[in-house]
This record gives sequence, structure tokens and C-alpha cells, in this order.
Amino acid sequence: MNTSSLQIFIEYKVKEAKVEKYEEIMKEILNKLPEFSAERIEWFVAADQAFLYVEMFQVPTLAHYHALKKLRKSSDHPIFSQLEAYIEGGLEKLNCWAFKTQPVED
Repeated sequence: MNTSSLQIFIEYKVKEAKVEKYEEIMKEILNKLPEFSAERIEWFVAADQAFLYVEMFQVPTLAHYHALKKLRKSSDHPIFSQLEAYIEGGLEKLNCWAFKTQPVED
């Protein structure tokens, strides 16, 4: 992992009745992320918490993170806003965090 890049985690719970449609929409969303300099994109569903999903990816700077976080929570973005209908509590409940790598000493 590039030590200057940031690891981004996006977490939310999907409405039970909407999982199938959500997973269809996510293909489009995941394909859009590289346009915002996202790399190493991964998508997870929790094994121990029903309908909890996490996206993980890297971006090069905090500015990229803040811009993407704003877009992901925006009801105006033509693609990202589609999640509003599928997330419990809407986009307000889409949680974003940025982490930087901590060096591990021997």
C-alpha cells in the first residue's frame, strides 16, 4: 500500500427489501469511483450483521476524500444519490472514514 495514500471506509445498512436493487446499482457506483482517483476498490457485506455493507478503497489525498465524501452524501449527484432509496435512514446514514497507514515497527 502506498504510505501516502488514504484508506477510505464507507459503511451503511441497506433496507432488507431493497438488497437486490441496491446490489445492481452498486455495480454502476463502483465503476464510477476510479473517476475520482479511487484505487484498490473492494466491496463487502458483513458476515455477522444483516444487510451491513462496507466499501473500501484508496485515494491519494485528503482533498480527494473530502470531495468524494461530499459527493457520496449528496442527493444531487446523478449516480451516487441513487443510494438514498436503499440505505436505512438515507444518505445521512452513509458513514465515511479516512485512515492513513501507521508504520509497524519491529
